[in-house]
Amino acid sequence: MNRTLTPHDVIVVGAALLCAAAAGVLLRVALRWLGERARTTRWSGDDIIVDTLRTLAPWAAMAAGVAAAAAALPLTPTVGHDVNQVLVAVLILVTTVTAARVVADLVRSLALSRSGVAGTATIFVNITRIAVLAMGVLILLETLGVSIAPLLTALGVGGLAVALALQDTLANLFAGIHILASKTVQPGHYIRLSSGEEGYVVDINWRNTAVRQLSDNLVIIPNAKLGNTIMTNFHQPERQMSVMVQARVGYGSDLDHVERVTIEVAGKVMSGVEGGVVDHETSVRFHTFGESGIDFSVFLRALEFSNQYLIKHEFMKELHRRFRAEGIEIPLPTRTLVLPGQDRTPLPDRPVV
Repeated sequence: MNRTLTPHDVIVVGAALLCAAAAGVLLRVALRWLGERARTTRWSGDDIIVDTLRTLAPWAAMAAGVAAAAAALPLTPTVGHDVNQVLVAVLILVTTVTAARVVADLVRSLALSRSGVAGTATIFVNITRIAVLAMGVLILLETLGVSIAPLLTALGVGGLAVALALQDTLANLFAGIHILASKTVQPGHYIRLSSGEEGYVVDINWRNTAVRQLSDNLVIIPNAKLGNTIMTNFHQPERQMSVMVQARVGYGSDLDHVERVTIEVAGKVMSGVEGGVVDHETSVRFHTFGESGIDFSVFLRALEFSNQYLIKHEFMKELHRRFRAEGIEIPLPTRTLVLPGQDRTPLPDRPVV
């Protein structure tokens, strides 16, 4: 210190710290009220910003109080400069961490609003968080008087060596970015790979993609493999999908009557089963004269991939019930056998056992 500490100095320091603490408490109370108002809006970004300010504002108030107290003390220029540097460094660190959280939450919120699903694409969230933290550290070093030019040069040389050593990891990283940027796959989509794996995309991170099968098992697929394989996306270009059911009637059936009954059953199922498209116009197409009957296809429609199983289940039960009530035959496979040396008079058809 450049002079003796007096009671007046102690009072000023205490008052500055007390005012800083009071300001921090008032800011938190005000921001809590503001947060309640923000939760009533439709946009989730204001909630993120207010919650972040509730963390940042008290720190800023305390740093201002400590700076005012240090200015009131009889400190030497060197000590005063060091105290200011420490306060600036603390503020930069708190601001960097807070900004990284804000940006990451905003990116996550934007990803959810774009894809409309409950899952998250953590690859973008992690990249933005790391980028913000890296910029904050560089700003901190520059503020403290540390030259960052040699550091950037060393990082450039070291980054080349790391890139050569982590070719597979970087391939997965850039493949994941390409998949999300091209919007070929998003969390929540149901996909099927040419290798047989299929399920709902749960998450796409910096290394792999997690796919949840209908049996609730997780399949972990490297992003590079996902980007290079032949894939069917059942949510593109839209979630709704056609559901085809194969059926057969006997040759003695009235096909017009069969078509009318089938369409009535399909309409009942579409309106009564969860996941069916109510206003869908069901089509029936006869296509094959089979060995034991006439084959036809019924085209229903489901809101999304997993709904097709319940729709098929209920449709087949109801169609079987109506066919029995209408006297429409669902034939069994039959075959006429003529043995050598016997009369070639055709034997009556009977089911093949």
